[in-house]
Amino acid sequence: MTADAALLRLLAWLSPAFPTGGFAWSQGIEWAVEAGDIADADSLRDWLEDVLRHGAGRADAILLRHAHAAQNDAAALAEIAAFARAAQPSRERLAETIGQGNAFALAASPWGAEVIVGLQDVPYPVAVGALAGRHGIDAEAACAGFLQASAATLISAAVRLVPLGQSAGLRVLAGLQPVCLAVAAATRGVSLDDVGGACFRADLAAMRHETQYTRLFRS
Repeated sequence: MTADAALLRLLAWLSPAFPTGGFAWSQGIEWAVEAGDIADADSLRDWLEDVLRHGAGRADAILLRHAHAAQNDAAALAEIAAFARAAQPSRERLAETIGQGNAFALAASPWGAEVIVGLQDVPYPVAVGALAGRHGIDAEAACAGFLQASAATLISAAVRLVPLGQSAGLRVLAGLQPVCLAVAAATRGVSLDDVGGACFRADLAAMRHETQYTRLFRS
């Protein structure tokens, strides 16, 4: 497959229009807005940078890379998927990654997604990494693209919740692009033993969202 064809496939899979249901999840941002932790573009950017560098972003990047490398080994992929499920810090985060992963596997069937359809309750980064590897898409591009798409999804949630204007949301996304590249580079060659995080406020936000009185999002 040519580099241009690989790029088009990656853009399609990570597009907001790809039906993974990402619009329904906020990773606890809904609670963070209610608590006052996120109140404007600056606080949103700080929150998301921490998530990318020290929380779900970094962990998902490591999982994606290992799934990419194991794309021809069904047993190894099943183990990575099981590990990814066990590593989720809350019930809603587990439901989110499984829900998006299963939806991704179903939507990607025109590209021959048998490698992930056979997995049960496949976490989202594992699904993307395995399919990207199967199609020969560069791991660096897949990792950086996944991180930016994840950030864009959370920014979209914050734009509706704070609320923020679209221009402010785009400025946050532009400011996070170097962070996405840095996290992608920092996870190169990292083992699964390094999956984890120190983004405790975000983890607590995801847990507290479960009992939030009014909710627009599922996490």
